[in-house]
Amino acid sequence: MTSYALIDFPLIDPHAHMVSRTTDDYEAMRKAGVVALIEPAFWLGQPRTEVGSFKDYYASLVGFERFRASQFGIKHYCTIGLNSKEANNEALAEQVIELLPLYACKEGVVGIGEIGFDDQTDAEDKYFRIQVDLAMELALPVQVHTPHRDKKKGTTRSMNLCLEQGISPEWVIIDHNNEETVREVLDRGFWAAFTIYPHTKMGNERMVEIVKQYGAEKIIVNSATDWGISDPLAVPKTAQLMLEKGIDKEWVKKVCYANALAAFGQSGQMNEMDWLATNSIDQREKFSGNSVLRGGQVPQVMDGKIIR
Repeated sequence: MTSYALIDFPLIDPHAHMVSRTTDDYEAMRKAGVVALIEPAFWLGQPRTEVGSFKDYYASLVGFERFRASQFGIKHYCTIGLNSKEANNEALAEQVIELLPLYACKEGVVGIGEIGFDDQTDAEDKYFRIQVDLAMELALPVQVHTPHRDKKKGTTRSMNLCLEQGISPEWVIIDHNNEETVREVLDRGFWAAFTIYPHTKMGNERMVEIVKQYGAEKIIVNSATDWGISDPLAVPKTAQLMLEKGIDKEWVKKVCYANALAAFGQSGQMNEMDWLATNSIDQREKFSGNSVLRGGQVPQVMDGKIIR
């Protein structure tokens, strides 16, 4: 079992696809010090075929998933967007774009995302631009998914597109960075987020070296935990490893907490007092008649602060 003994400050996971995780993951994250998370709208593993499936998915992000997180003492926020893979189904994409403003203005929505490029097609470019414009209209940050293939080119193109549309880099979080992309992202003034996966993209040890080399300014660590092989405890594990490797605690707090709050807090929907004032748990509560408990389980009730 991993020890988080060196972590004496709260953590934020700003990219966690919790709709694909279990309540056990919420419980483990809270015990490890995660007080808040952001769940970006994303691809479900296979293409959706009807706009109604997007509608129900967005509704779950601003509804049941917020409730489910609260049952374990975690504040849940989300970003709303049309993901890059499904932007290539233009007939459906047009309908989804019409739907986005209905959910982007809901309580707890801290950005438009995750949007960006996959295969870097003309359709992806088109809907990326439309959604950046929506973000500017609503004064929301943009959470950008950089492509798995030809990442450096796609990352540069993503930043170019954002600047062409007129959004300030301060309002754009470029995600899924690696050693190949980080310098350009930081030099151009964007937020540089890193996805910590067990075997791909960016591992814990590599993330330590990134922070040693580039410092803590505008760097963000997340798990992107999803339906694939991924780790909902990637943020606390990385924070612990950084501290063990001698990285200054204030730097670790920045990349695993404060920078995410600064970037997404620009939305006006995410404030530190959301969890510092009170972070109670009452598992007697229900959402549309549903409880996170099952037969015979005793509800957990905790009042007041439960901050690590």
